[in-house]
This record gives sequence, structure tokens and C-alpha cells, in this order.
Amino acid sequence: MTNNFDQNGAPRMLKGKFQAEVACFILGLGSLVAWNSMLTIGDYYYKLFPRYHPSRVLTIFYLPFSIGTLMILTHNESRINTRMRVITGYFIFFVCTLLVLVLDLATSGKGGIGHYVGLCALSASFGVADALVQGGMVGDMSRMCPEFIQSFLAGSAASGLLASGLRFLTKIAFEKSDNGLRKGALLFFATSTFFEFLCIILYAIYFPKLSIVKYYRSKAASEGSKTVSADLAAVGIQNEINQQVGLDAKQHEHLNNKELFHQNIDYAADLFLIYVLTLFIVPGFLYENTGSHHLGKWYTLVLIAVYNVSDLTSRYIPMIKFMKLESRKWLLTAIISRFLLIPAFYFTAKYGDQGWMIVLVSFLGLTNGYLTVCVFIVAPKGYKGPEQNALGNLLVLFVECGILAGGALDWLWLIGKSQGF
Repeated sequence: MTNNFDQNGAPRMLKGKFQAEVACFILGLGSLVAWNSMLTIGDYYYKLFPRYHPSRVLTIFYLPFSIGTLMILTHNESRINTRMRVITGYFIFFVCTLLVLVLDLATSGKGGIGHYVGLCALSASFGVADALVQGGMVGDMSRMCPEFIQSFLAGSAASGLLASGLRFLTKIAFEKSDNGLRKGALLFFATSTFFEFLCIILYAIYFPKLSIVKYYRSKAASEGSKTVSADLAAVGIQNEINQQVGLDAKQHEHLNNKELFHQNIDYAADLFLIYVLTLFIVPGFLYENTGSHHLGKWYTLVLIAVYNVSDLTSRYIPMIKFMKLESRKWLLTAIISRFLLIPAFYFTAKYGDQGWMIVLVSFLGLTNGYLTVCVFIVAPKGYKGPEQNALGNLLVLFVECGILAGGALDWLWLIGKSQGF
């Protein structure tokens, strides 16, 4: 009898697991491709706004709006329509990436304070969209099988790799042409706009119809989750949900956010610390503090690409069972030990050559992706559907808080620099 079920408790006869993993990967890519594009074309914005530290300032505008929105959504997650939340998020991404294109065309790529203020406003809008999508998707995937959330997280990392790949291609293609940086930037956001539109269609129409997705959402509804009602209604399972939710109320009792936080405070700290360190170094330090080397203008692009490749690759390692780190103690130990990278980066930038810097950036990406997936896969185990959704939202909130703290601390690298404040 047990042979009829997989290791996650889902019937083996269900179809669509591979298709769902591909869909989750694309949805993950769409959740960050616009923002990663803005970061990756930093050299274009540094040319337009050389005195304004765009990679750092845009991050500071992005994160408070993301965290503020996410705090509200996390507090009210049990009453929020996940379907509408995620679709709204991707729609905002779509509109804002299109507006980045329009803004550049309207100013003819000449920069100026108006252009910069517009970019800051759009960056804040990206933050709101990120909160809608990341929390909604991670919460939704947390009550499904681990492969789905791993695919989503891998997709988000792939967005950085896609941006780096496009940056290399555009630099080669347009390096000797007039306004080559601008042409590359326009191509970036045209590509991002396409992916955001694709994600709207994929999440709204294709993903909910997969048998395995309907199974997990029906299971969550049977455990008392109300956030999946609209997704199930979209595929005609509304009547079944109403019957399930009307069962014994005791069956639907679940932990609140405060209780979940206390039980998972170490996982929250894990993710906070992972992203404090990562954003302390990427992207600001790599753009402004690594000096000049034989690779010249390609040096920063190579470092960003190495980070993105390492980050994406490492997100598949936990899918190998014997390589997955599940011990709470060892996860925290590994994450704290990453802070030794701070003096390593400082002394390498000051005294080392580009080879050592590439090795360090690679290690930073490998540990970032691997540890992130390990935490997100292990944390939801043993909880009911509504609790898994709430925990997913909580963990994303601490990721964003870590990114904000890391982005703010990143300004410390400017101390002692003549072009700093």
C-alpha cells in the first residue's frame, strides 16, 4: 500500500510533477529577473549617475518597501487570497519593467535627476511586487513537495545568471557601437518584460490545472487553509473545499505566527545571517571596492557572473539526499562561519589578485544558494498546510530583513574612499 505514495505522501499516480517543477523554476526566475537586470546593468547607471552610487541607493529604496509590504502580508497571510496576491505581484513587475524602458526612452538615455528619481520610484515598486510574489509563492510551495520550492529558489538564482549572460552578450555585441551600454540595458528590460508577462499567464492559467498542484492545494484546504480557495475555485473544486472546511473545527486548529516564530527562530536567524553577509558584499563591494585588474571593465561583470553561476549550481546540491544538511545546529554553525569571508574579501581586494577574488566570490555564491535551499526545505516539515504557508511567509520576511541590513552595512565599505561620502 505504501508503494502507492511517494516520500512526500502524494499518490504516485498523480501527473504533472516535472511540469510543475519547470513552472516553479520559471516563476522563480520571474520573481527576480527585473531586479537582477537593474543590478547587472549597474555599469550603465554608474555612467549616467556617477555621483549617486546607484547600485547601493536603488537597493535601499527597494528593500524598505519590500519589507513593509511583507510585514503587513505576513501578519494577515491566513486571510489573503494567494492567487490574487501573486498575480498582482507579477503584474506590478510587468508594468514597472515596461516603465523602466519608457523612462529611458523618454529621457533619451541622458540621465539627470528626474531620470534618477524615477528609477528610485520604480525600484520601490519592485520591492512591493517582490513582497507579493516571494512570500506568496514560497508560502504556497512550502505546503507542497520540496522539489517545488527548490525549483522556485533555483529559478530566482537563474534570474541573476540570465542577467549576467545577457550582459556579456550585449557588452560583446555593443561594446564598439555608440550608446552600447544603453542598447544593452534596453534589451535587458525588454527581456524582463517578456518574462513577467509569461509568469502572469503561467501562474494564472497553467500551474493551477496540474494534477499534483490540485492535490496539494486540496490537502491544504482539508487542513483548514483558506488561502488556496481561489486557486481551487479556478479549476472547479469550490464545492469540495466548502465541504472540507466545514469539518470538525479541532481538525483545523493550527499554530499562530508567534508560536511558529518561537519554534523556528533559529531558521529565521539562519536566513537573516545568510543574506546580511551576501548583501554586504554583492553587489556594491564588487562594483566599487575591487580595484583595477587585467580584466579591466570586464572584471566586475566576471565577478557577478561567477557569483550567479555558483549560487544557481549550489541550489541543486540539497536534492542529493546524502548532501542535504538538516541538522539545525550544523546549519547555524556553517552560516556563522561564513562571516570569515569579510576579512578575506577585504585583504584580497587590498593585496590579492583577481584569481583569489574569483575564488572567494564563487565560495560566497555556493554557500548562499546551498544553505538557503537547505533551510527552506527542512523548516516546513511536520506542519499542517496553513502553518507551512505562514512559516514560508515568515522566513521570506527574515530573508528580506537580512538583505536590508546587508545593503545598509554595505555602505561601510565606502569609509576612507575619496569618492565616498
